[in-house]
Amino acid sequence: MSALFEALLERNSYISFNSINDKTVNGLIGKKIGMTSIYDNNGKNVAVTIIEAGPCVVTQVRTEETDGYSALQLAFGDRKAKNTPKALMGHFKKAGVEEPLHKVQEFRNSSLSKNLGDEVTVSDVFAEGDKVVVTGTSKGKGFQGVVRRHGFGGVMQQTHGQHNRLRAPGSLGNSSFAAKVMKGMRMAGHMGAAQVKVRKLQIIKVFPDQNIILIKGAIPGHKGAYVTIEK
Repeated sequence: MSALFEALLERNSYISFNSINDKTVNGLIGKKIGMTSIYDNNGKNVAVTIIEAGPCVVTQVRTEETDGYSALQLAFGDRKAKNTPKALMGHFKKAGVEEPLHKVQEFRNSSLSKNLGDEVTVSDVFAEGDKVVVTGTSKGKGFQGVVRRHGFGGVMQQTHGQHNRLRAPGSLGNSSFAAKVMKGMRMAGHMGAAQVKVRKLQIIKVFPDQNIILIKGAIPGHKGAYVTIEK
């Protein structure tokens, strides 16, 4: 395997694995407002998600000398002081932020040059036509059965051996050997409320004055959910 790997490296010597970590990442923290549809330049009706992106406040600047890596820590969203830990309140105070903020996120290798307390706005990061990656928490669905959770056949499409229980999971394992339910068996359980990342989404419209961006398609989360938008 090592000889094959070395041969591939020689053949593709232009590939730099360090460049993956050195890639600059610019992004913002946003809040999902909802969905609507607009007409593009070609007159086509396009479904878009409305996101309030920033302005975010720089609460910490990490450097290679002090932290071993470079990053900008941004914060966004309203938060009550009584529900904020004192350690976090002190962190915000050190950055010159008077009111506590809800979500804190680091963006490594950011190409933006900012200081503590500076604001990062939509116009600093995004432009119309940019491809972005959106990360959020999907809607929680609670405890769901195998038909909804895993797409089992259900009514008139019974599987796994059952014949009179139309939405049941059916047989789960062996009898005498190994006499247990194997790991990875698709069963009923908690569904949703998981981190989801959607790539290659396009920014259709940017409203810098209102800190609003319109992204083509759907993104994870409910209305009012916080998301991370990276370029």
